[in-house]
Amino acid sequence: MNISKESMIGVIVAEDYRTASVFEQAGIDFCCRGNRSIADACREQKIAADELIGNLKDKIEGLAAPGNTHIDYRSWPLDLLADFIEKRHHRYASAQIPAIQTFLEKLIRVHGVQHPELAEIKAEFDACAGALTSHMKKEELMLFPIIRKMVPLHEKGSREMTTPFGSIQNPIRVMMSEHDSEGERFRRIKELSNNYTVPADGCNTYGITLVTLKAFEEDLHLHIHLENNILFPRAIEMERHFAR
Repeated sequence: MNISKESMIGVIVAEDYRTASVFEQAGIDFCCRGNRSIADACREQKIAADELIGNLKDKIEGLAAPGNTHIDYRSWPLDLLADFIEKRHHRYASAQIPAIQTFLEKLIRVHGVQHPELAEIKAEFDACAGALTSHMKKEELMLFPIIRKMVPLHEKGSREMTTPFGSIQNPIRVMMSEHDSEGERFRRIKELSNNYTVPADGCNTYGITLVTLKAFEEDLHLHIHLENNILFPRAIEMERHFAR
């Protein structure tokens, strides 16, 4: 992979998701804000672009060792990728949301006085839970069915394709805006929890809750990355085929 200061973050991570950890460690948002160059992101974070590029190259060279494999989501048909997102990431979020809310309620009862930030964390997560649940339903009922309809028509060389909402870019813009909102909520949760650090007086449940919250955020990052940087751009490009 050829990486320069002008390389787009989302493109790099789309080519090999394992590079996401380098951006994560540098505090660079690769999912919601993957449409930035390395130079722009490093300027914003006030870090050296050359050092980040070196870390990325070291990561890629290490990952090239025998036995290190990765999933190339870019090679998947769009309908398969949509199915994967729905069955893997949507189901995961739906299952974890009530569990995390229960954990947070328990923590507030036991540690809420000593740690008032827990109430803020729960408020942010509750807002995320409601918005994300609605967001996923819109994808499952509106956007993903259109993408699944597009794929076989494209394979047959058809030029006829209509949607109930005009261009597919219209719902995609809404989904990406909602992704930004969820990314911002989790940035606040991460800050409020001191990067998911268990306080000295924290119990086992405290630790489990923060580990679960962090895992939820990591899954959400991959979820958003797959849509923003792979599924959505390819769906827009496929739509252009029908317009030609």
